[in-house]
Amino acid sequence: MKKLFLFTAALSLMLFSCKKDSTNNGSTAHVTVKMTDAPGAFDAVILNIKSVIIVTDKGEQTLNVDGGAVDILRFRSGRDTVLADQDIPAGTIQQVRLVLNDSGNRVIVAGVSYDLTTPSGQTSGVKLNVHDKLTAGIAYTMRLDFDAAQSVVLTGNGKYILKPVIRAIATAASGALTGVVSPAASSPKVYAITGADTIGSTTDATGKYYFPGLAAGSYQVKFVPVSPYAIKTVTNISVTNGTVTDMGTVNITQ
Repeated sequence: MKKLFLFTAALSLMLFSCKKDSTNNGSTAHVTVKMTDAPGAFDAVILNIKSVIIVTDKGEQTLNVDGGAVDILRFRSGRDTVLADQDIPAGTIQQVRLVLNDSGNRVIVAGVSYDLTTPSGQTSGVKLNVHDKLTAGIAYTMRLDFDAAQSVVLTGNGKYILKPVIRAIATAASGALTGVVSPAASSPKVYAITGADTIGSTTDATGKYYFPGLAAGSYQVKFVPVSPYAIKTVTNISVTNGTVTDMGTVNITQ
């Protein structure tokens, strides 16, 4: 009884000290959409962005933008702004659409503000062809690189129209870790530990565990099973961005 009490206390302490908790979600990827700008000869280019639509082979996902109008000229030389942040089904991206609101889009030139019209941009969205694959459990940054100099066009009648020239680049910002414990009946809590950061997960009925969205680095993975099985730690597990690291089968002994 004394040994069982000490084990239970140690397990409770580890659960309390966990800084994060992961779930066994193997079907979605986390996408953060950011916008940056290449310089243009304007005082400001203000876009009232309604949503970002990501079309994959799994369907169409709408990411709403709640930040209001954005002066994209503030985000140049490596600076960017977050437009949307959401989990979407993993799959291959076929298209990204940037949808603008009907009003609030304008350009300021020499201190004078002009309406900025966008043919078809407000309804169906500015279409960007992208062919990047989103792997389940991986976090990605979708960077929309807006070229203001080429995108804002002065017409012959003195009006400004927006013909967006935008590059969309998806970059993996995390990795993932998975594996299986044997026997599944050991039902361990699983902890991925790097530095002062500890992320906890659990195994399912088959013994599988899954850590999505891990920062790249070297981890030790600790397995804390139910009694009478023994705690086990595996060291030097490498996680890289854009990759799901599979530890294979980890045997838990009594």
